[in-house]
Amino acid sequence: MSITKGLGPSIFSQMTQLAEEVGAINLAQGFPNMPIDQKLKDCIAVAAQSEQHQYSPFQGIPELRQQISDLIFRSCGVRVSSSEILVTTGATQAIFTTVQAMVKSGDEVILLDPCYDCYELPAILVGAKPVYAPLNEDYLPNWDLIEDLMTPRTRLIMINSPHNPSGRVWQEKEYRALEHLLIKYPEVVLLSDEVYEYLAFDHPHYSVRQSPILKERSVVVASFGKSLQATGWKIGYLSAPERLLRNILQVHQFLVFSVNSFLQKGIANYLEEFNPRNVNDDCRMRRDFFTSALQSSKLILLPCEGTYFQTVDYSMVSSAKDVDFARQLARDVGVASIPISVFNHDFRDLKHLRFCFAKTEETLSEATQRLCTL
Repeated sequence: MSITKGLGPSIFSQMTQLAEEVGAINLAQGFPNMPIDQKLKDCIAVAAQSEQHQYSPFQGIPELRQQISDLIFRSCGVRVSSSEILVTTGATQAIFTTVQAMVKSGDEVILLDPCYDCYELPAILVGAKPVYAPLNEDYLPNWDLIEDLMTPRTRLIMINSPHNPSGRVWQEKEYRALEHLLIKYPEVVLLSDEVYEYLAFDHPHYSVRQSPILKERSVVVASFGKSLQATGWKIGYLSAPERLLRNILQVHQFLVFSVNSFLQKGIANYLEEFNPRNVNDDCRMRRDFFTSALQSSKLILLPCEGTYFQTVDYSMVSSAKDVDFARQLARDVGVASIPISVFNHDFRDLKHLRFCFAKTEETLSEATQRLCTL
């Protein structure tokens, strides 16, 4: 029997389809509905008219990798060589490729629950064992529990900040605790999902690259889809020390070989003038608009320090399971969301829903008016 038998469509596909069927406002799947930067579109248009249409170097075109290196330096003050960067077909491919390169059958992979749904499957596909460490109710790590779950077979820990689905952003103390843990387990590799790195609102994003201890043990995954607000392009990158990157490159060349060539060229030309602060300010404004409009609702707003997701507690409205309530909300109120329990391996239900606020003010205004009728 196939190990993927019974997986079916993801909750994101299901809720988007439901939103289309019932005419609900789609605040479920995490994609913006605003226009992207015109300068970025112009750069892509110029690149599309060039002769950049054949296979690119499998690690990524040199100009883009150098621009990524420069962007990392501007953002967090750490120099990462272009030789330590791999351009990928989105962050999900980067995650799958890293797990396939770092983990073998019989190894254990620590996942912090709830987590993005693509973390678990690549470990299962290589015959590794996912080990789940539930986050605290405030969606921050329980380091004592994580340490208790570590064994000699632990090979990889996957972390995510800013965090999807909760919107929490780790502060430096979390990374100090992680350093302390990994010093005890020198064979363990860290996969840090930082796709929302430029969407930290209330305190700065701290990258594992900024820790000398963690940097040499880490693969950092990033997404142009999130950073440039162009999720449909499916282009991202990862950075890692060359000793880790060697194995990742071996898998990558047989998985996708290389990434869309003219998109790479266009993004490379755009990044020189790209200012992540503009994306951050725009998303913070949308968060503030969304949360302010929901103040008069019966929904309890949980901390949203980053990403473009607001998590709410609906226990004052309904006692229904979150999956059922999310479907009811789409059908009866006309707003689609994502139930948080689907991010937990045991479907632990805290009566929490996730809404995407990376939408136009018109969309958010209509959605919040509907939600305030609950």
